Amino acid sequence: MEQRRSRSKVFLRNAADFLWPPRSLVSRERGLGKGPLAPHEFGQIHFLGGAVCDRCGAPLGAEMDEGAVCAACIARPPRWDRARAAFVYEASSRRLVLDLKRSGRRDGLGTFSGWMAQAGRSLLDEADVMAPVPLHYARLVSRGFNQSAWLAGALARRTGVPVAVDALKRTRRTPTQGGLSARARRRNVAGAFAVRPRRAGSVQGKRVLLIDDVLTTGATLGACTRALKKAGARHVDVLVLARVVRETDVTI
Repeated sequence: MEQRRSRSKVFLRNAADFLWPPRSLVSRERGLGKGPLAPHEFGQIHFLGGAVCDRCGAPLGAEMDEGAVCAACIARPPRWDRARAAFVYEASSRRLVLDLKRSGRRDGLGTFSGWMAQAGRSLLDEADVMAPVPLHYARLVSRGFNQSAWLAGALARRTGVPVAVDALKRTRRTPTQGGLSARARRRNVAGAFAVRPRRAGSVQGKRVLLIDDVLTTGATLGACTRALKKAGARHVDVLVLARVVRETDVTI
């Protein structure tokens, strides 16, 4: 019976792909290949599967050992304990993120959660709970969704790690971070996050995994980490879909 059901599901999925070929997450064209990306599109994405800085997730030289820390993090350690990202945020991958973040395109969530689970395997194995970076209530109402919560939910379904979707809140509405320097970004979000008192038990004494779409300077994630540790979280890691990589990377 189970085998028959499995065959039926495969048949229906193949039939759906034939009638409505998957739309590329990059070009938005249909039927370019099996899955959500054409082969040449997949090859252009810079996945962070090699040696990375243990603290910020930035790529390191292949000769570096596991657990190595980059010079920027040695000079100015981030507030969180460890960070990982699935791929580099750059021209070839920008649409993947922006279609999720600005257009609310959800058909890539299964793929994204798989990439993130691979990149953050050790972090997920040790996490007690995940917490998505929140939007301010007014922005959430205006946009209608929180892409970080979507990513956390997809990861929860894939890994079984629970999500405290409302553990963190924005205490004030902040201007967009786009176009701001790293210092201005830190000032912009300073004190802008807190753990909801009724959800404090979900993070107190726990290993919390912060989930977001993009790590740019790390200002927002740093402010969230500070709020979580103030509420008693004993360890905070970060897992994002993509991260910006600069020649001299400074992540806080």
